[in-house]
Amino acid sequence: MDPRTLRYYLALVQERHFGRAAARAHIAQPALSQQIKQLEAQLGVQLFERSTRRVEITGAGERFAEHARRIVAAVDHATADMAAFAHGSVGRVSVGFVGTATYDVLPRLAHLARRELPDIELQLRGELLSPQLLDGLAAGQYDLALIRPQIGPEQDVSDGKRREDPTITLEPLRTEQLLAVLPTAHPLAASETIDLAALSDETFVTHLSDARSWMHHRVLEACARAGFRPRVLEVGETATLAVSVAAGLGVALAPEPVRSLGLDGVTYLPLQTSETVELLLAQRETGASAAVAAVADLVRRVCGEVVPRGRGPHPGHVGDSSRE
Repeated sequence: MDPRTLRYYLALVQERHFGRAAARAHIAQPALSQQIKQLEAQLGVQLFERSTRRVEITGAGERFAEHARRIVAAVDHATADMAAFAHGSVGRVSVGFVGTATYDVLPRLAHLARRELPDIELQLRGELLSPQLLDGLAAGQYDLALIRPQIGPEQDVSDGKRREDPTITLEPLRTEQLLAVLPTAHPLAASETIDLAALSDETFVTHLSDARSWMHHRVLEACARAGFRPRVLEVGETATLAVSVAAGLGVALAPEPVRSLGLDGVTYLPLQTSETVELLLAQRETGASAAVAAVADLVRRVCGEVVPRGRGPHPGHVGDSSRE
């Protein structure tokens, strides 16, 4: 049952005249008559009563017209939907976010996608560690992931690929400054900047070491360059890290977007010696839909627009609501 035949049939239902219906459907009248006869034979019913003066639709014809309209509408919808899918304006895209990217990139991406890609179903999940995100990406749980560089032999991504899984590509999005995160009651909290070595006697709240967290190792590296190895208190999420600092359990180093938490009781201080971390976009090398590509472009735009403040003005203390 060709959709074109159904369109011819519906033209005849509306015109009730073979000549006018043929002109409307851009087909010769004998060909239209033949198509209708074949349709009746296929269905085993008479759809029209024909006379030399007029064409009348039968009860079976009226009933079949309802089916034909639904079928033609479904074909039109499917055609339009596939065109939109190919263009990248519809589909389902899952994006995972590491720690601080949850606080500034995720909300901006959600807002921009609602405005520019309203028919894409965006699934967002934040506060995950990079190894979890990469494993989920490989397993198909995520289409895109914002991660930190990895520790170990797989960290060499000079060719844009993760060494332990060459089917995943890594793209640098931006470089972020590490900030010292102190309780507001700390004696050094009123400083403009801070020498990391001045915190050598403090407990550092860090991400989990046994989960291959790159940030855990990055903090230890920064402290080693400052001449000490810190005592550590390990937590699972960046939000918990900041809350622990606010509670006076220690100090921390965190990427600058941690400011976006807007948490009371903490102060963010630039380091006198710059320490940075990279934010990367990870995705599977093949099989990405146009919708995934469209969302990836939005991620790049968001990260290009969100410029870390660097050393800028003094970051403030209790209730600091500044953003990157």
